[in-house]
Amino acid sequence: HLHHLRIVRILIPYSSTITIQKTTTMSTTASIGTASADGGGGDATTASAAASTDVPMTAADGGLADGAPSAAKPASESTAAAGTTAATSSADDDAASSGTTFLFASESVTESHPDKLCDVISDAIVDACLTLDPASRVACETVCKTGVVIVLGEITTSASINYEQVIRDAVRDAGYDDPAKGLDYKTCNVIVALEEQSPDIAQAVDAAKVEDIGAGDSCIVFGYACSETAEYMPLSHVLATKLSARLAEVRKEGTLDWIRPDGKTQITLEYGNNDNGVPEPKRVHSIVISAQHSEEVSNDKIAADLMEHVVKPVVPEQYLDDKTLYHMNPSGRFVIGGPHSDAGLTGRKPIVDTYGGWGSYGGGALSGKDATKVDRSGAYAARWVAKSLVASEYCTRCKVQLSYGIGLPHPVSVHVSTYGTCTNKNGMTERELARMVENKFDLRPGCIVKELDLRRPIMRKTAAYGHFGREEEEFKWEKVKDL
Repeated sequence: HLHHLRIVRILIPYSSTITIQKTTTMSTTASIGTASADGGGGDATTASAAASTDVPMTAADGGLADGAPSAAKPASESTAAAGTTAATSSADDDAASSGTTFLFASESVTESHPDKLCDVISDAIVDACLTLDPASRVACETVCKTGVVIVLGEITTSASINYEQVIRDAVRDAGYDDPAKGLDYKTCNVIVALEEQSPDIAQAVDAAKVEDIGAGDSCIVFGYACSETAEYMPLSHVLATKLSARLAEVRKEGTLDWIRPDGKTQITLEYGNNDNGVPEPKRVHSIVISAQHSEEVSNDKIAADLMEHVVKPVVPEQYLDDKTLYHMNPSGRFVIGGPHSDAGLTGRKPIVDTYGGWGSYGGGALSGKDATKVDRSGAYAARWVAKSLVASEYCTRCKVQLSYGIGLPHPVSVHVSTYGTCTNKNGMTERELARMVENKFDLRPGCIVKELDLRRPIMRKTAAYGHFGREEEEFKWEKVKDL
């Protein structure tokens, strides 16, 4: 029925609600309005009685996070739905966007969110290959939907892997053990479509010594660090990640017996620039949590339990006040979740994986790849560089860009930005920092693999709750280099 399709562009008045309906041989209804909320499982929205909070942001490169002044005026808050506590006014939000402060949000998902489940499965396969053959070449994508998991890609390895068993184990570990949850590791269909790496790509990467291997693809990658937290990560990202990790923890521990595997968290902080123009967190503006739940639990109990067992243990009290907004399961119902609600795909949560929207993102997924793919290893190296520069007090914020060409053993370019926070330590200007990076760090793909020991089976650990800002011993890119 393609001849029935019509593309319509609509300019919507601020805070208005418009419903468009056109019926031909097939009926399609689209609703656009302020009374919609994320069902939590993915990107689809579900109309509900919850009032949305619209906070306009600007700038593509990290939004306001890259130091742009707050110019947009957020909408005033309206009456909250069940499970939502509101305490603010348009005047309060006017103050928050007056130019002295700005709002910035980060989100995260649990390890059982359908997209993140696919990341976990893909990295479980990477680890299975690296365990038996550290020289394995892996590019593995996963798709999941109700009752089915599909794995496809290119793998060259000497290891003999039972891929189906690896997949089922990962699904089990994510908590999907009942068809009512959208997926059951015991009965789900598993489809494996894997081939060997293209010989054209292989000949461009192969080398006698690991230090001389070429980049597995052409790409750009970014690393970011700031002095905002002990992890040298943005606080908004740290808190969003900890909230989602806590959601999974209370399910696994049995603290909340009504909670199911799927979940998403979002936190908005109010930031102010200090005298040097560096953003500093002032307070939590709002928290949104969507947690998949059993049929019988009430919205009031969900809201109370999430506040008591998830928010309070994670968010420092100093950032909460009587104006902080809490939206707990704002869609009103989230029984159907996981792959049953939304299809999952590897690599679809890159901002969750990296810096929560701060800095920049290169475009390549991290999970499902061995370290010859510089989308992954290069991103780890860029974080290593950025964190080392900030921790060594050459700046208080840092973004590093690296670019690579397929088959080339050296980066094509190295760029360092300090957002104007360069301290001129040892007389080093921002321009000179880039040259120092090239002298202090060997950023050849093979040397990154060797220096960060990336042929170990550690990738599955990175797949959930962020690849950066963690202190696990295996994550050598988080170890500050002495400069």
